[in-house]
Amino acid sequence: MIFARKVWHLLVAIKDGLALLLLLLFFGGLYALLTIRPSPGGVHEGALLLRLDGAVVEEPAQVDPIAVLTSGSLPSGQYRARDLVRAIDAAATDRRIKAVVLDLANFSGGGFVHMTELGAALDRVRAAKKPVLAYSVAYDDDSVLLAAHASEAWINPLGAGYVLGPGGQSPYFGALLEKLKINVHVYRVGTYKDFVEPYVRDSMSAPAREARTAILGALFDEWKADVAKVRPKADLALVTADPAGWLKAAGGDGAQAMKSAGLVDRIGDRVAFGQRVAELVGKDPVDARPGRFAHTGLKTWLAANPVKTSGKQIGVVTVAGDIVDGDAGPGVAGGDRIADLLDSAATKDLAGLVVRVDSSGGSVMASEQIRTAIERIKARGVPVAVSMANIAASGGYWVSAPGSRIFAEPGTVTGSIGIFAVLPSFERTLAEYGVKSDGVGTTPLSGQPDILGGFSPQVDAMLQSGVEAGYTRFVGLVAKSRGKTPAEVDRIAQGRIWDGGTARQLGLVDQFGTLDDALAWTAAQAKLGKGAWHPVYLGANANPYASLLEQLIGAEDEGAAPEEDVYARFSARQRAVLVRAVAGAERLLGAHGAQAYCLGCPQQPQPVAAPDSAPGRVASLLGWLRIFGPAR
Repeated sequence: MIFARKVWHLLVAIKDGLALLLLLLFFGGLYALLTIRPSPGGVHEGALLLRLDGAVVEEPAQVDPIAVLTSGSLPSGQYRARDLVRAIDAAATDRRIKAVVLDLANFSGGGFVHMTELGAALDRVRAAKKPVLAYSVAYDDDSVLLAAHASEAWINPLGAGYVLGPGGQSPYFGALLEKLKINVHVYRVGTYKDFVEPYVRDSMSAPAREARTAILGALFDEWKADVAKVRPKADLALVTADPAGWLKAAGGDGAQAMKSAGLVDRIGDRVAFGQRVAELVGKDPVDARPGRFAHTGLKTWLAANPVKTSGKQIGVVTVAGDIVDGDAGPGVAGGDRIADLLDSAATKDLAGLVVRVDSSGGSVMASEQIRTAIERIKARGVPVAVSMANIAASGGYWVSAPGSRIFAEPGTVTGSIGIFAVLPSFERTLAEYGVKSDGVGTTPLSGQPDILGGFSPQVDAMLQSGVEAGYTRFVGLVAKSRGKTPAEVDRIAQGRIWDGGTARQLGLVDQFGTLDDALAWTAAQAKLGKGAWHPVYLGANANPYASLLEQLIGAEDEGAAPEEDVYARFSARQRAVLVRAVAGAERLLGAHGAQAYCLGCPQQPQPVAAPDSAPGRVASLLGWLRIFGPAR
């Protein structure tokens, strides 16, 4: 009997082992099949099709596998700006590509600097005597800017467009918090450091309004100048000054209004647009449906045009998104993660380093962690440049300070040199319901800061002193790196944000230039000629599990998604307002330590992400409202 039991256990073990082996082989084969890179042989003579179903970003956020598996769909698309520029530039010189086609029907925008970089790349295609065609149903500021660089911009007959311009309103919670009897303890330095204002005021302060009016006016002037340069006949004054009158003059026909203003060239649906492209590049040899044309998609095209890897390496480290403590990212700048990348880079044979910054700041501790890691590389004699993208403000400027040369664009938002801390306490709220606090302490700081019983004057004074010391340190770091005195920096600091042009005049940046310009400068400092170096993007390797999920659930970049009309675009903007409101409340309750963050900086596109993020929570909230809302 014992022998039979042992034989049985052996057979069960063999069975389990074989089952496990088969599962491993199955999923291993599936992974290999789905993650294989698109073959360069998949490039077809015709158009390069850029179907932008999502946002253009500096660094795509990490896909949360749990959120994807539970929802059955991927978050809205994210397209790395430098990948798009590389794809467009390659199309300009490749004989197989006859035109570049922009499908903007589901485009959710990007930062102004990214839009100007893409526009410049499209201009290079047109300079190569190749047409650029754009199509959308609804045009907004970012898609209008891209379409302005097209040789033919199309709009659906049922479509419309608008130019909102930068700016908008933000919620102020001061009166609400007072009604709830929540005490908000604010510690800050900087007349213009307005991040704390929504928690203690009912409206914007005069200094904050002054600074924000200046920065938004400068950015809008840059936007209008860019559009006017490539479409000099466009009537931007009418579109922006009297949008209701502009639409009424066209009889309420949004598509005709866009054409009459010179913002688009032709009116037609997707089929008519596709037939026009087919006239230029040829019909799709496989798909005979109306409106299909010969093309190559973005993923296949990028695989066929990899980044060159000859010569010495110049490292590129990206600091994108909120700067937070810990190992977060990509898409969020985790201090531990980026410092580890920089320390690992120091052990490699790098000829130089470029720090690419696209962040409005965050944790002071994480910002300092990144800054000191950059300083360690500089101490080894490695030339370090900083390339600012859309935003490099507050904590984003903190991490930029070590750069030997700082590059920015006229539309970059930078500065905001100041720090703050915000802590709530609930002693008045609890007292309203009969809850009091009492106890014994051995020092004035025992039990402090006490969010239930209130803060003592001593702890208030100490926290304010700590923030003031942090500001002094921030100013000193900038003064040292910029060759100024602390007093000179203090006059242009105080938490105020600046556009790239003004920042250059003030000496906060050295020169205008793109990431490529920063790389070229670094190569020159390393005495490397053209062709003797190549960029290596540190920490840019895709998560294999995220790639697998994208292949399993995500659509091909050539596949069409449902088109969004102008009402859907407005709905998406309202969703973004909710995301910002939720994120603001979370910062009040969830911030750890002093913060160097910019409230007045333009908002970046933020796709719905993990369920424990602000966008994820808003998505869940809207989902519940749909479930329990009134039947229709």
